Amino acid sequence: MSSALTITDVTKHYRIGGGLFGRGHQSVQAVNRVSLSVPAAQTYGLVGETGCGKSSLGRCVARLADPDQGRVLVGDTDVGPAGGVPLRTVRRLVQLVFQDPYASLNPRLTVEQMLTEPLVIHGLHAGRRRERVRDLLAMVGLGASAADRFPHEFSGGQRQRLGIARALAVEPQVLVLDEPVSALDVSVRAGVLNLLADLQDEFGLTYLFIAHDLSVVRHSSATVGVMYLGGVVEEAPTDLLFEAPRHPYTQALLSAVPLADPRRERARERIVLTGDVPSPVDPPSGCRFRTRCWKATEICTTEPPLLLEVGDGQRVACHHPAVRGEN
Repeated sequence: MSSALTITDVTKHYRIGGGLFGRGHQSVQAVNRVSLSVPAAQTYGLVGETGCGKSSLGRCVARLADPDQGRVLVGDTDVGPAGGVPLRTVRRLVQLVFQDPYASLNPRLTVEQMLTEPLVIHGLHAGRRRERVRDLLAMVGLGASAADRFPHEFSGGQRQRLGIARALAVEPQVLVLDEPVSALDVSVRAGVLNLLADLQDEFGLTYLFIAHDLSVVRHSSATVGVMYLGGVVEEAPTDLLFEAPRHPYTQALLSAVPLADPRRERARERIVLTGDVPSPVDPPSGCRFRTRCWKATEICTTEPPLLLEVGDGQRVACHHPAVRGEN
């Protein structure tokens, strides 16, 4: 199956501090040599704690930030700065749906003005833009009457639908969904997730779904990647990752997810991580998770583990990968 999105060795560091002429500055290592591939019309879920680099990676894919190194391909098109593709072309290939639907919408524009703006910028649907706006609203489950209203007149779920409509306006191939339902009420999330699934089926869209809610990722993603301190530590088909996680960090994350069965919930043993997440300015040597890992040995302090295949499409970056309970 062909890949709609291929990320190879993408690294992004942000400079902070420093005095005159940048002397003595430090770097936040937000993304550290991340590689992944997303087949066409599928969803790749990216999970991890706040500050692990998920959103920074998404911004590199959408060219809201330029990676320091590495490549981002959409189909066969290199959308990175080294690829020489104009930003306007990148915007047609990749669109981003933000976490906060209200902050991402211009409060001074009506919905029609907001959805017409990208059509004008890209020279699309000349002569039928009003009709295109009505089509976009219908795609996301809003009536034509919404076109004359302003963002503040809509609920949170409706605003997120407007954000999705705006992203679809330029007919992209890839959507980067950055926590698209985390700001919504639980009762509204299912409707937005179902909408995204329907749009994917209808238009063959490819999603990079960034989230911290594991239940949302399990519902929506074919493959899940787990990030920790700038790197992917485990990747697997969704069912396999949830049933047989091999990285200690993944096991700790999943042990914190409540179970629907009260008896199983009371009986199971939780994994409680000790210590805080290390600073991305000065990450640990070797394995970045070793300072919180109960499996850490001497090799973990000196050699960074590679993300290697362990079978059935599962890749793990760990010197001691094993299903919990195995040696």
